[in-house]
Amino acid sequence: MIYTQKNPALFLIGLSMLAIWYFTDTGGMNPVLDYLASGKPYKYRDELGTLPLYFGLFAVVSGLWHWLGNHREGHLDYFSSTIAGGMLILFITMLVRWFIAPVIEVISTGFGEVGNTGKFIHDLFGLNYVVLGIVAGIVIVNVFKVPKWAENGVRLSRLGLKTGVILLGALYSAAELKNLGGLSILMIGFFVLGSVGIVLWIGSRRHISNSMGGVLSAGMGVCGVSATVAVAPVVQAKPVEIAYTIGTILLWGVGCMFAFPIIGHLLDMSYVQFGAWAGTGILNSAQVAGAALAFQPDGIETLMVAEIFNITRVLILPVVVLWLAVWYVRKEGAETVQVNVGRIIVTKFPVFVLGFILMFALSTTGIFAPASHYQGKYFGNTADLGFKQENLLKPEQIHVLKTEIHRVERTDHGEALNRLIENGKIMSIDDDNAIRSLIKTGDLSTEANKILETAHKAVRHTAKKIEAFRDWITWLFAFGLVGLGMQITMGSMRQAGGEPAIIGGIVGFIKAVLSLIVVMLLIDETV
Repeated sequence: MIYTQKNPALFLIGLSMLAIWYFTDTGGMNPVLDYLASGKPYKYRDELGTLPLYFGLFAVVSGLWHWLGNHREGHLDYFSSTIAGGMLILFITMLVRWFIAPVIEVISTGFGEVGNTGKFIHDLFGLNYVVLGIVAGIVIVNVFKVPKWAENGVRLSRLGLKTGVILLGALYSAAELKNLGGLSILMIGFFVLGSVGIVLWIGSRRHISNSMGGVLSAGMGVCGVSATVAVAPVVQAKPVEIAYTIGTILLWGVGCMFAFPIIGHLLDMSYVQFGAWAGTGILNSAQVAGAALAFQPDGIETLMVAEIFNITRVLILPVVVLWLAVWYVRKEGAETVQVNVGRIIVTKFPVFVLGFILMFALSTTGIFAPASHYQGKYFGNTADLGFKQENLLKPEQIHVLKTEIHRVERTDHGEALNRLIENGKIMSIDDDNAIRSLIKTGDLSTEANKILETAHKAVRHTAKKIEAFRDWITWLFAFGLVGLGMQITMGSMRQAGGEPAIIGGIVGFIKAVLSLIVVMLLIDETV
Protein backbone atom coordinates (compact mmCIF):
# COMPACT_ATOMS: atom_id res chain seq x y z
CA MET A 1 0.00 0.00 0.00
CA ILE A 2 1.25 3.50 -0.88
CA TYR A 3 0.59 5.98 1.95
CA THR A 4 1.94 9.22 0.47
CA GLN A 5 -0.90 11.14 -1.18
CA LYS A 6 -0.38 13.11 -4.40
CA ASN A 7 -1.85 16.33 -3.09
CA PRO A 8 -0.76 20.01 -3.19
CA ALA A 9 -1.80 20.60 0.45
CA LEU A 10 1.68 20.30 1.98
CA PHE A 11 3.12 22.64 -0.68
CA LEU A 12 0.39 25.22 0.07
CA ILE A 13 1.04 24.95 3.82
CA GLY A 14 4.70 25.69 3.12
CA LEU A 15 3.83 28.75 1.03
CA SER A 16 1.56 30.01 3.81
CA MET A 17 4.38 29.70 6.35
CA LEU A 18 6.75 31.56 4.05
CA ALA A 19 4.15 34.30 3.56
CA ILE A 20 3.96 34.80 7.34
CA TRP A 21 7.74 35.05 7.51
CA TYR A 22 7.94 37.44 4.53
CA PHE A 23 5.36 39.92 5.86
CA THR A 24 7.00 39.81 9.30
CA ASP A 25 10.47 40.37 7.86
CA THR A 26 9.40 43.24 5.59
CA GLY A 27 7.27 44.95 8.23
CA GLY A 28 3.95 44.27 6.54
CA MET A 29 2.82 42.38 9.63
CA ASN A 30 3.63 45.24 12.03
CA PRO A 31 0.09 46.71 12.28
CA VAL A 32 -1.27 43.27 13.18
CA LEU A 33 1.48 42.62 15.72
CA ASP A 34 1.07 46.07 17.28
CA TYR A 35 -2.64 45.38 17.76
CA LEU A 36 -1.96 41.98 19.31
CA ALA A 37 0.71 43.41 21.62
CA SER A 38 -1.62 46.12 23.00
CA GLY A 39 1.18 48.59 23.62
CA LYS A 40 3.66 46.00 24.91
CA PRO A 41 6.47 44.32 22.93
CA TYR A 42 5.03 41.43 20.91
CA LYS A 43 6.49 38.39 22.67
CA TYR A 44 6.63 36.01 19.68
CA ARG A 45 8.43 38.31 17.21
CA ASP A 46 11.67 36.27 17.29
CA GLU A 47 9.76 33.08 16.56
CA LEU A 48 7.95 34.72 13.65
CA GLY A 49 11.29 35.73 12.14
CA THR A 50 12.73 32.22 12.06
CA LEU A 51 10.36 29.26 12.44
CA PRO A 52 8.01 29.92 9.50
CA LEU A 53 11.05 30.43 7.24
CA TYR A 54 12.76 27.15 8.13
CA PHE A 55 9.65 24.99 8.27
CA GLY A 56 8.13 26.77 5.28
CA LEU A 57 11.12 25.93 3.08
CA PHE A 58 11.03 22.32 4.27
CA ALA A 59 7.28 22.06 3.61
CA VAL A 60 7.56 23.58 0.13
CA VAL A 61 10.33 21.23 -0.96
CA SER A 62 8.76 18.10 0.53
CA GLY A 63 5.33 19.27 -0.67
CA LEU A 64 6.51 19.44 -4.28
CA TRP A 65 7.87 15.92 -3.96
CA HIS A 66 4.58 14.68 -2.41
CA TRP A 67 2.57 16.36 -5.15
CA LEU A 68 4.62 15.65 -8.25
CA GLY A 69 6.92 12.75 -7.33
CA ASN A 70 6.53 9.03 -7.96
CA HIS A 71 5.98 7.06 -4.74
CA ARG A 72 6.60 3.41 -4.16
CA GLU A 73 5.50 1.12 -1.39
CA GLY A 74 8.08 0.81 1.39
CA HIS A 75 9.46 2.28 4.59
CA LEU A 76 10.40 5.59 2.93
CA ASP A 77 6.87 6.00 1.64
CA TYR A 78 5.34 5.19 5.03
CA PHE A 79 7.49 7.58 7.05
CA SER A 80 7.43 10.41 4.49
CA SER A 81 3.63 10.23 4.44
CA THR A 82 3.63 11.61 8.00
CA ILE A 83 5.17 14.92 6.91
CA ALA A 84 1.95 16.43 5.54
CA GLY A 85 -0.08 15.75 8.68
CA GLY A 86 2.78 16.87 10.90
CA MET A 87 3.11 20.16 9.03
CA LEU A 88 -0.67 20.68 9.21
CA ILE A 89 -0.55 20.32 13.00
CA LEU A 90 2.47 22.62 13.21
CA PHE A 91 0.79 25.27 11.02
CA ILE A 92 -2.35 25.19 13.19
CA THR A 93 -0.15 25.48 16.29
CA MET A 94 1.61 28.53 14.80
CA LEU A 95 -1.67 30.26 13.94
CA VAL A 96 -3.15 29.63 17.39
CA ARG A 97 -0.01 30.60 19.32
CA TRP A 98 0.94 33.68 17.31
CA PHE A 99 -2.43 35.12 16.30
CA ILE A 100 -5.62 33.51 17.63
CA ALA A 101 -4.68 33.32 21.34
CA PRO A 102 -3.35 36.93 21.38
CA VAL A 103 -6.59 38.15 19.74
CA ILE A 104 -8.60 36.39 22.46
CA GLU A 105 -6.36 38.04 25.08
CA VAL A 106 -6.89 41.51 23.58
CA ILE A 107 -10.67 41.04 23.50
CA SER A 108 -10.71 39.57 27.02
CA THR A 109 -8.62 42.42 28.43
CA GLY A 110 -11.03 44.90 26.89
CA PHE A 111 -13.86 43.53 29.06
CA GLY A 112 -11.83 44.18 32.22
CA GLU A 113 -11.24 41.96 35.24
CA VAL A 114 -13.86 39.45 36.33
CA GLY A 115 -15.39 40.59 39.62
CA ASN A 116 -12.90 40.60 42.48
CA THR A 117 -10.79 37.77 41.08
CA GLY A 118 -8.06 40.06 39.75
CA LYS A 119 -8.07 38.00 36.55
CA PHE A 120 -9.33 38.55 33.03
CA ILE A 121 -11.67 36.14 31.25
CA HIS A 122 -8.85 34.51 29.27
CA ASP A 123 -6.83 33.97 32.48
CA LEU A 124 -9.74 32.57 34.45
CA PHE A 125 -10.89 30.14 31.77
CA GLY A 126 -7.44 29.30 30.47
CA LEU A 127 -8.11 30.60 26.95
CA ASN A 128 -4.46 30.42 25.92
CA TYR A 129 -2.73 28.84 22.94
CA VAL A 130 -2.64 25.40 24.60
CA VAL A 131 -6.38 25.12 25.28
CA LEU A 132 -7.32 26.86 22.03
CA GLY A 133 -5.02 24.52 20.10
CA ILE A 134 -6.71 21.47 21.59
CA VAL A 135 -10.14 22.95 20.85
CA ALA A 136 -9.06 23.70 17.27
CA GLY A 137 -8.03 20.08 16.85
CA ILE A 138 -11.34 18.81 18.27
CA VAL A 139 -13.33 21.09 15.96
CA ILE A 140 -11.34 20.01 12.90
CA VAL A 141 -11.75 16.28 13.49
CA ASN A 142 -15.43 16.43 14.44
CA VAL A 143 -16.69 19.11 12.04
CA PHE A 144 -14.38 18.99 9.02
CA LYS A 145 -12.68 15.59 9.49
CA VAL A 146 -8.96 14.99 9.13
CA PRO A 147 -8.13 14.76 5.40
CA LYS A 148 -6.66 11.47 4.18
CA TRP A 149 -3.34 13.05 3.22
CA ALA A 150 -2.88 14.13 6.88
CA GLU A 151 -4.09 11.02 8.74
CA ASN A 152 -0.68 9.37 9.09
CA GLY A 153 0.95 12.56 10.31
CA VAL A 154 -1.73 13.27 12.92
CA ARG A 155 -0.71 10.07 14.67
CA LEU A 156 2.80 11.54 14.86
CA SER A 157 1.63 14.03 17.48
CA ARG A 158 1.98 11.47 20.26
CA LEU A 159 5.68 11.27 19.44
CA GLY A 160 5.92 15.02 20.09
CA LEU A 161 4.44 14.62 23.57
CA LYS A 162 6.67 11.69 24.48
CA THR A 163 9.77 13.47 23.16
CA GLY A 164 8.83 16.52 25.22
CA VAL A 165 8.61 14.40 28.38
CA ILE A 166 12.03 12.86 27.64
CA LEU A 167 13.61 16.31 27.21
CA LEU A 168 12.01 17.44 30.47
CA GLY A 169 14.40 15.07 32.24
CA ALA A 170 17.26 17.45 31.37
CA LEU A 171 15.62 20.26 33.37
CA TYR A 172 15.47 18.41 36.67
CA SER A 173 18.12 18.23 39.33
CA ALA A 174 18.40 16.52 42.69
CA ALA A 175 16.72 19.59 44.21
CA GLU A 176 13.42 18.92 42.42
CA LEU A 177 13.45 15.24 43.32
CA LYS A 178 14.41 16.00 46.91
CA ASN A 179 11.44 18.32 47.29
CA LEU A 180 8.90 16.53 45.10
CA GLY A 181 10.04 12.93 44.75
CA GLY A 182 9.05 11.74 48.20
CA LEU A 183 5.78 13.66 48.11
CA SER A 184 4.89 12.25 44.68
CA ILE A 185 5.55 8.69 45.84
CA LEU A 186 3.26 9.09 48.85
CA MET A 187 0.43 10.81 46.97
CA ILE A 188 0.60 8.71 43.84
CA GLY A 189 0.97 5.48 45.80
CA PHE A 190 -2.11 6.26 47.87
CA PHE A 191 -4.33 7.52 45.06
CA VAL A 192 -3.25 5.03 42.38
CA LEU A 193 -3.59 1.95 44.54
CA GLY A 194 -6.70 3.38 46.15
CA SER A 195 -8.33 4.03 42.76
CA VAL A 196 -7.55 0.52 41.55
CA GLY A 197 -9.04 -0.95 44.72
CA ILE A 198 -12.19 1.19 44.53
CA VAL A 199 -12.84 0.26 40.87
CA LEU A 200 -12.48 -3.44 41.70
CA TRP A 201 -14.78 -3.07 44.72
CA ILE A 202 -17.50 -1.13 42.87
CA GLY A 203 -17.17 -3.42 39.85
CA SER A 204 -17.82 -6.51 41.93
CA ARG A 205 -21.00 -4.97 43.32
CA ARG A 206 -22.25 -3.82 39.95
CA HIS A 207 -21.50 -7.27 38.55
CA ILE A 208 -19.25 -6.31 35.65
CA SER A 209 -16.89 -9.01 34.35
CA ASN A 210 -13.54 -9.53 36.08
CA SER A 211 -11.71 -8.68 32.86
CA MET A 212 -13.66 -5.43 32.51
CA GLY A 213 -13.02 -4.53 36.16
CA GLY A 214 -9.31 -5.32 35.86
CA VAL A 215 -8.62 -3.26 32.76
CA LEU A 216 -10.82 -0.36 33.94
CA SER A 217 -9.09 -0.26 37.34
CA ALA A 218 -5.67 0.05 35.68
CA GLY A 219 -6.83 2.75 33.29
CA MET A 220 -8.52 4.84 35.99
CA GLY A 221 -5.80 4.26 38.57
CA VAL A 222 -2.45 4.44 36.82
CA CYS A 223 -1.84 6.26 33.56
CA GLY A 224 -4.79 5.95 31.25
CA VAL A 225 -4.31 4.30 27.88
CA SER A 226 -0.78 3.01 28.56
CA ALA A 227 -1.93 1.14 31.65
CA THR A 228 -5.00 -0.17 29.84
CA VAL A 229 -2.87 -1.64 27.06
CA ALA A 230 -0.35 -3.08 29.53
CA VAL A 231 -2.94 -4.78 31.76
CA ALA A 232 -5.31 -6.01 29.03
CA PRO A 233 -3.44 -9.30 28.33
CA VAL A 234 -3.01 -9.97 32.07
CA VAL A 235 -6.78 -9.95 32.69
CA GLN A 236 -7.60 -11.28 29.21
CA ALA A 237 -9.70 -8.22 28.36
CA LYS A 238 -11.85 -8.35 25.23
CA PRO A 239 -11.42 -5.69 22.54
CA VAL A 240 -14.78 -4.13 23.42
CA GLU A 241 -13.73 -3.88 27.09
CA ILE A 242 -10.51 -2.14 26.09
CA ALA A 243 -12.57 0.26 23.93
CA TYR A 244 -14.94 0.96 26.84
CA THR A 245 -12.01 1.71 29.14
CA ILE A 246 -10.25 4.00 26.68
CA GLY A 247 -13.54 5.78 25.98
CA THR A 248 -14.09 6.31 29.72
CA ILE A 249 -10.56 7.66 30.17
CA LEU A 250 -11.00 10.00 27.22
CA LEU A 251 -14.42 11.22 28.35
CA TRP A 252 -13.30 11.94 31.92
CA GLY A 253 -9.82 13.15 31.02
CA VAL A 254 -10.95 15.69 28.42
CA GLY A 255 -13.33 17.21 30.97
CA CYS A 256 -10.55 17.41 33.57
CA MET A 257 -8.11 18.90 31.08
CA PHE A 258 -10.40 21.91 30.64
CA ALA A 259 -11.87 22.09 34.18
CA PHE A 260 -8.70 21.74 36.27
CA PRO A 261 -7.01 24.99 35.08
CA ILE A 262 -10.19 27.00 35.72
CA ILE A 263 -10.48 25.60 39.25
CA GLY A 264 -6.77 26.17 39.79
CA HIS A 265 -7.05 29.85 38.88
CA LEU A 266 -10.19 30.31 40.99
CA LEU A 267 -8.39 28.85 44.00
CA ASP A 268 -5.25 30.87 43.16
CA MET A 269 -3.13 27.73 43.34
CA SER A 270 0.65 27.95 43.02
CA TYR A 271 2.39 26.10 40.20
CA VAL A 272 3.55 23.43 42.67
CA GLN A 273 0.06 22.88 44.03
CA PHE A 274 -1.54 22.73 40.61
CA GLY A 275 1.18 20.50 39.16
CA ALA A 276 0.80 18.05 42.04
CA TRP A 277 -2.99 18.04 41.65
CA ALA A 278 -2.96 17.59 37.87
CA GLY A 279 -0.29 14.89 38.03
CA THR A 280 -2.35 12.99 40.58
CA GLY A 281 -5.95 13.62 39.58
CA ILE A 282 -5.86 13.49 35.75
CA LEU A 283 -5.62 10.10 34.10
CA ASN A 284 -3.67 10.29 30.87
CA SER A 285 -0.12 11.63 30.38
CA ALA A 286 -1.14 13.86 27.47
CA GLN A 287 -4.08 15.24 29.45
CA VAL A 288 -1.80 15.99 32.42
CA ALA A 289 0.51 17.95 30.13
CA GLY A 290 -2.41 19.77 28.54
CA ALA A 291 -3.82 20.90 31.90
CA ALA A 292 -0.41 21.97 33.23
CA LEU A 293 0.39 24.06 30.16
CA ALA A 294 -3.13 25.50 30.11
CA PHE A 295 -2.58 26.66 33.70
CA GLN A 296 0.84 28.17 32.89
CA PRO A 297 1.18 28.64 29.11
CA ASP A 298 4.24 30.93 29.24
CA GLY A 299 6.41 28.73 31.42
CA ILE A 300 7.02 25.08 32.16
CA GLU A 301 7.44 25.07 35.95
CA THR A 302 3.90 23.70 36.43
CA LEU A 303 4.54 21.10 33.73
CA MET A 304 7.74 20.01 35.46
CA VAL A 305 5.94 19.41 38.76
CA ALA A 306 3.03 17.63 37.05
CA GLU A 307 5.36 15.33 35.11
CA ILE A 308 7.24 14.29 38.26
CA PHE A 309 3.93 13.02 39.62
CA ASN A 310 2.98 11.53 36.27
CA ILE A 311 6.31 9.70 35.91
CA THR A 312 5.96 8.38 39.47
CA ARG A 313 2.52 7.05 38.54
CA VAL A 314 3.90 5.24 35.50
CA LEU A 315 6.67 3.72 37.62
CA ILE A 316 3.98 2.12 39.80
CA LEU A 317 2.56 0.34 36.73
CA PRO A 318 4.54 -2.91 37.30
CA VAL A 319 3.15 -3.13 40.85
CA VAL A 320 -0.41 -2.75 39.55
CA VAL A 321 0.17 -5.33 36.79
CA LEU A 322 1.37 -7.86 39.36
CA TRP A 323 -1.53 -7.05 41.70
CA LEU A 324 -4.13 -7.48 38.95
CA ALA A 325 -2.48 -10.69 37.73
CA VAL A 326 -2.78 -12.24 41.19
CA TRP A 327 -6.30 -10.87 41.63
CA TYR A 328 -7.47 -12.17 38.27
CA VAL A 329 -5.96 -15.62 38.79
CA ARG A 330 -7.77 -15.92 42.11
CA LYS A 331 -11.04 -14.74 40.58
CA GLU A 332 -10.95 -16.89 37.46
CA GLY A 333 -8.97 -19.90 38.64
CA ALA A 334 -5.30 -20.61 37.95
CA GLU A 335 -6.01 -23.36 35.42
CA THR A 336 -7.85 -20.95 33.08
CA VAL A 337 -5.26 -18.16 33.13
CA GLN A 338 -1.80 -18.39 31.61
CA VAL A 339 0.06 -15.11 31.29
CA ASN A 340 3.73 -14.17 31.40
CA VAL A 341 3.57 -11.16 33.72
CA GLY A 342 7.31 -10.39 33.45
CA ARG A 343 7.20 -10.33 29.66
CA ILE A 344 4.14 -8.06 29.67
CA ILE A 345 5.81 -5.59 32.02
CA VAL A 346 8.93 -5.45 29.83
CA THR A 347 7.11 -5.16 26.51
CA LYS A 348 4.35 -2.77 27.61
CA PHE A 349 6.30 -0.48 29.96
CA PRO A 350 6.36 3.02 28.40
CA VAL A 351 9.77 3.62 26.80
CA PHE A 352 9.54 7.41 27.21
CA VAL A 353 9.88 6.97 30.98
CA LEU A 354 13.26 5.30 30.47
CA GLY A 355 14.25 8.21 28.22
CA PHE A 356 13.23 10.68 30.93
CA ILE A 357 15.31 8.79 33.51
CA LEU A 358 18.31 8.73 31.16
CA MET A 359 18.10 12.49 30.56
CA PHE A 360 17.83 13.11 34.29
CA ALA A 361 20.90 10.94 34.87
CA LEU A 362 22.84 12.95 32.28
CA SER A 363 21.58 16.18 33.84
CA THR A 364 22.87 15.06 37.21
CA THR A 365 26.39 14.80 35.78
CA GLY A 366 26.26 18.50 34.82
CA ILE A 367 26.36 17.92 31.06
CA PHE A 368 23.54 20.41 30.39
CA ALA A 369 24.06 22.80 33.30
CA PRO A 370 25.97 22.76 36.59
CA ALA A 371 24.83 19.72 38.56
CA SER A 372 23.29 21.95 41.23
CA HIS A 373 20.88 23.58 38.80
CA TYR A 374 17.38 24.11 40.07
CA GLN A 375 14.31 24.44 37.83
CA GLY A 376 16.67 24.83 34.89
CA LYS A 377 18.72 27.50 36.65
CA TYR A 378 22.01 27.47 38.55
CA PHE A 379 23.65 29.72 41.13
CA GLY A 380 26.55 31.91 40.01
CA ASN A 381 27.82 35.20 41.42
CA THR A 382 31.05 35.43 39.41
CA ALA A 383 31.65 36.74 35.90
CA ASP A 384 32.55 33.31 34.50
CA LEU A 385 29.16 31.99 35.66
CA GLY A 386 27.17 34.84 34.17
CA PHE A 387 27.11 37.54 36.83
CA LYS A 388 27.35 41.09 35.47
CA GLN A 389 28.83 43.94 37.47
CA GLU A 390 25.93 46.22 36.54
CA ASN A 391 23.68 43.87 38.52
CA LEU A 392 25.31 44.85 41.81
CA LEU A 393 22.83 46.61 44.10
CA LYS A 394 22.81 50.38 43.74
CA PRO A 395 23.63 52.64 46.75
CA GLU A 396 19.99 53.71 47.09
CA GLN A 397 18.86 50.05 47.15
CA ILE A 398 21.43 49.20 49.82
CA HIS A 399 20.21 52.20 51.83
CA VAL A 400 16.63 50.84 51.79
CA LEU A 401 17.81 47.45 53.07
CA LYS A 402 19.94 49.06 55.82
CA THR A 403 16.98 51.05 57.12
CA GLU A 404 14.82 47.89 57.39
CA ILE A 405 17.30 45.26 58.58
CA HIS A 406 16.21 45.80 62.19
CA ARG A 407 12.81 44.30 61.25
CA VAL A 408 14.31 40.90 60.37
CA GLU A 409 13.49 38.36 63.09
CA ARG A 410 15.48 35.22 62.19
CA THR A 411 19.25 35.18 62.73
CA ASP A 412 20.09 33.36 59.47
CA HIS A 413 17.96 35.84 57.52
CA GLY A 414 19.75 38.77 59.15
CA GLU A 415 23.20 37.33 58.48
CA ALA A 416 22.41 36.70 54.80
CA LEU A 417 20.98 40.21 54.45
CA ASN A 418 24.09 41.72 56.06
CA ARG A 419 26.35 39.93 53.57
CA LEU A 420 24.13 41.13 50.72
CA ILE A 421 24.41 44.74 51.95
CA GLU A 422 28.17 44.43 52.38
CA ASN A 423 28.90 42.87 48.94
CA GLY A 424 26.06 44.21 46.82
CA LYS A 425 25.19 40.68 45.68
CA ILE A 426 24.16 37.34 47.15
CA MET A 427 27.30 35.39 48.06
CA SER A 428 26.24 31.72 48.29
CA ILE A 429 23.44 29.24 47.63
CA ASP A 430 22.68 29.16 51.37
CA ASP A 431 22.38 32.94 51.39
CA ASP A 432 20.16 32.80 48.31
CA ASN A 433 17.85 30.31 50.03
CA ALA A 434 17.78 32.49 53.15
CA ILE A 435 16.93 35.60 51.10
CA ARG A 436 14.10 33.78 49.34
CA SER A 437 12.82 32.62 52.70
CA LEU A 438 13.04 36.18 54.05
CA ILE A 439 10.89 37.45 51.19
CA LYS A 440 8.13 35.02 52.17
CA THR A 441 8.10 36.09 55.84
CA GLY A 442 6.72 39.56 55.15
CA ASP A 443 9.19 41.13 57.61
CA LEU A 444 10.24 43.77 55.09
CA SER A 445 8.35 46.29 52.97
CA THR A 446 7.22 45.65 49.42
CA GLU A 447 10.00 47.92 48.14
CA ALA A 448 12.67 45.99 50.07
CA ASN A 449 11.30 42.65 48.90
CA LYS A 450 11.49 43.81 45.29
CA ILE A 451 15.15 44.65 45.83
CA LEU A 452 15.75 41.18 47.28
CA GLU A 453 13.98 39.63 44.27
CA THR A 454 16.29 41.61 41.98
CA ALA A 455 19.34 40.37 43.88
CA HIS A 456 18.07 36.78 43.66
CA LYS A 457 17.51 36.96 39.90
CA ALA A 458 21.00 38.44 39.38
CA VAL A 459 22.68 35.25 40.65
CA ARG A 460 20.29 32.68 39.16
CA HIS A 461 21.22 31.93 35.56
CA THR A 462 19.78 29.61 32.92
CA ALA A 463 22.29 27.57 30.94
CA LYS A 464 22.09 27.99 27.14
CA LYS A 465 21.38 24.29 26.65
CA ILE A 466 18.58 24.47 29.19
CA GLU A 467 17.09 27.52 27.42
CA ALA A 468 17.11 25.57 24.16
CA PHE A 469 15.47 22.58 25.83
CA ARG A 470 12.75 24.79 27.27
CA ASP A 471 11.96 26.24 23.83
CA TRP A 472 11.89 22.81 22.19
CA ILE A 473 9.74 21.39 24.98
CA THR A 474 7.17 24.20 24.65
CA TRP A 475 6.81 23.59 20.93
CA LEU A 476 6.80 19.79 21.22
CA PHE A 477 3.97 19.88 23.73
CA ALA A 478 2.03 22.53 21.79
CA PHE A 479 2.40 20.44 18.63
CA GLY A 480 1.44 17.23 20.43
CA LEU A 481 -1.62 18.71 22.11
CA VAL A 482 -3.06 20.11 18.88
CA GLY A 483 -2.60 16.62 17.41
CA LEU A 484 -4.24 15.14 20.51
CA GLY A 485 -7.27 17.34 19.90
CA MET A 486 -7.45 16.02 16.33
CA GLN A 487 -7.78 12.49 17.74
CA ILE A 488 -10.64 13.26 20.16
CA THR A 489 -13.81 12.31 18.33
CA MET A 490 -17.32 12.30 19.74
CA GLY A 491 -17.60 8.67 18.65
CA SER A 492 -14.57 7.62 20.69
CA MET A 493 -15.96 9.26 23.81
CA ARG A 494 -19.31 7.53 23.29
CA GLN A 495 -17.42 4.23 23.47
CA ALA A 496 -17.34 4.53 27.26
CA GLY A 497 -20.57 2.55 27.56
CA GLY A 498 -22.92 2.55 30.54
CA GLU A 499 -21.35 0.75 33.49
CA PRO A 500 -17.69 1.61 32.76
CA ALA A 501 -18.60 5.29 32.38
CA ILE A 502 -20.52 5.32 35.68
CA ILE A 503 -17.77 3.53 37.62
CA GLY A 504 -15.04 5.59 35.99
CA GLY A 505 -16.90 8.82 36.72
CA ILE A 506 -17.36 7.94 40.39
CA VAL A 507 -13.74 6.95 40.91
CA GLY A 508 -12.37 9.84 38.85
CA PHE A 509 -14.43 12.35 40.80
CA ILE A 510 -13.37 10.89 44.16
CA LYS A 511 -9.70 10.97 43.18
CA ALA A 512 -9.87 14.52 41.82
CA VAL A 513 -11.65 15.94 44.88
CA LEU A 514 -9.61 14.11 47.52
CA SER A 515 -6.29 14.89 45.83
CA LEU A 516 -7.32 18.58 45.61
CA ILE A 517 -8.04 18.63 49.36
CA VAL A 518 -4.71 16.97 50.16
CA VAL A 519 -2.81 19.40 47.92
CA MET A 520 -4.45 22.50 49.36
CA LEU A 521 -3.90 21.35 52.95
CA LEU A 522 -0.43 19.85 52.78
CA ILE A 523 1.56 21.36 49.91
CA ASP A 524 3.34 24.69 50.26
CA GLU A 525 3.05 27.55 47.78
CA THR A 526 6.51 26.89 46.34
CA VAL A 527 9.11 24.15 46.38
